[in-house]
Amino acid sequence: MTRISLKKNEDRRIKAGHPWVFSNEIGRIEGASEPGAACELFDVSGTYIGTGYHNPHSLIAVRLLSRQHDDIDSVAFFEQRIAAALAHRRSLYPGMETFRLIYGESDFLPGLVVDKYGDYLSLQLLSAGMDRRRGLILEALQRLLSPKGIIARNDVAVRTMEGMTEEVELLQGSIPDAVLMQENGLTFEVDLRNGQKTGGFLDQKENHLLLQGISKDTDVLDCFCYSGSWAAHAGFFGARSVLGLDISERAVALAGRNATLNGLSDRVSFEECDAFDRLRSLKLEGRSFGVVVMDPPAFVKNRKNLAEATKGYITINRRALELLGPGGYLISCSCSYHMGREPFREMLATAARQAKREVRLVTARSQAPDHPVLLNFPESEYLKCFVLQVV
Repeated sequence: MTRISLKKNEDRRIKAGHPWVFSNEIGRIEGASEPGAACELFDVSGTYIGTGYHNPHSLIAVRLLSRQHDDIDSVAFFEQRIAAALAHRRSLYPGMETFRLIYGESDFLPGLVVDKYGDYLSLQLLSAGMDRRRGLILEALQRLLSPKGIIARNDVAVRTMEGMTEEVELLQGSIPDAVLMQENGLTFEVDLRNGQKTGGFLDQKENHLLLQGISKDTDVLDCFCYSGSWAAHAGFFGARSVLGLDISERAVALAGRNATLNGLSDRVSFEECDAFDRLRSLKLEGRSFGVVVMDPPAFVKNRKNLAEATKGYITINRRALELLGPGGYLISCSCSYHMGREPFREMLATAARQAKREVRLVTARSQAPDHPVLLNFPESEYLKCFVLQVV
């Protein structure tokens, strides 16, 4: 097995629990190493730190899977890790059949994401190390869950940074054109082949409940609505009307089907449009809303475009606040890790000043607990969901 030694003073973060070793932190590599091959990590004095896999072509050169001398190239290893993750989700959500089963580093399986949609699994192999072990992963998943189908949604750009191709691949069984999932008493259609990410977004399921109470008997605007989850929840919780906006024709069609599935098409409607432009025209039309939901895709792909992305966040949130009167609510979200919690709060304060609105923070949330956060791995916390009220 390849032996990798860190440079002097480069072990503190890793010994504290962070699972990544960057290429510039490595002092010495002993033995040949192919992308994704197993390795053992040591500090400069030769003390063992952990076992993981190495990719000599990646900025994240080593990802640790174990702090013990485990055999990470065995089905038993993956079965034990996945079983522990499954038990945790079962304790969080008794009886629920749709959830994130594996959340990478937070479940001590860096580079692997697995979402469970009832009898079907959608996974992402985001690193060369996990892609190399796909056979072991599939066998462990089959033993534990016996799914009817497993699809790999590997059509993500991060794979190219690991020297891999982007692709969608059926790995086992069959996948229907649409899978139905339950969330908070509602039913949603999920497209595992062509939908965003693994097919759906499971990280906002508890935040959707924030609409209960505040959306009743009011008009709600849902920007960047995708499959219509926020919109459907608003209608379900008694909104007078709900308008969802998305630039994708496919998303608008899916959102419409989900409204119909839940008997909400009489009060929930959708428009295919650019949300930035539509927010401006709604103001010109004199429209107002009691609740605006702002849940855009990730604007900040990396630190380099943070300043430019912040301007975009300010613009859409300012325009949203301009559509709210006294007592109205803005639910504003960011799924960009590089937009930190405090900068996000500062951005919202700037948007409020520009909109000439006095607002108060009602609550601030993060991702659902089936997307667990490791305290020593801040990269595992990405979602911000702030509820503001105009006063």
